[in-house]
Amino acid sequence: MSTPEIPSPPESTGPNNEWNAAPPPPEPRGRNPLALVVVAVIAAGMLYFGFHMARRSDGAPRPSLLGYASPAPNFTLESLDGKPMSLSDLRGKAVLLNFWATWCAPCKIEMPWFIDLQKEYGGRGLQIVGVAMDDSSKEDIAKFAKDMGVNYPVLLGKESVGDAYGGVPALPESFFIGRDGRIVDRIIGLKGKGEIEDAIRKALNTQPAAATASVQPQK
Repeated sequence: MSTPEIPSPPESTGPNNEWNAAPPPPEPRGRNPLALVVVAVIAAGMLYFGFHMARRSDGAPRPSLLGYASPAPNFTLESLDGKPMSLSDLRGKAVLLNFWATWCAPCKIEMPWFIDLQKEYGGRGLQIVGVAMDDSSKEDIAKFAKDMGVNYPVLLGKESVGDAYGGVPALPESFFIGRDGRIVDRIIGLKGKGEIEDAIRKALNTQPAAATASVQPQK
């Protein structure tokens, strides 16, 4: 009896032979446009942060953060209408002091909230003040504020004022100042409108500082 022959596997020489055919190489994927945008935003943020820190690498001591109940540092800055405005001019009012910039996307989100809150609480003693902390021209800042419908004073910021308030490490940043001129709350970054409103109420519930009688010089 002859042993049956075992068929040998077919040769894998033809292009259509599937016996030992390797899977086709994966097609190269195209770049995700959203991923590129995210990378670009992160890179821009790192560049700005590096530039901001480089400006402070002159050996000068870094400003310290202000604590709650600290007196709000007074300052005088130019408003968009060209007139000087001092924080001390608002003593007796509750003040929301907002540091922002025209390039700041979160600032654009909270600005309409500020407009509504100024309308709602202005009659109860609230004054919102915006301090523009960017290098845009006065005209560009004024156009931006007009386009946004801003109904509160906008001042042209200086780095010295930012330093007085702890260096303003991020934008937006808001300080809530009571009627007595002391800081009652502070918000860094974008928060909800409800949290901002709670801080406003806290500032409004303070009492004005007792007026100090001026001493008249003797004649």
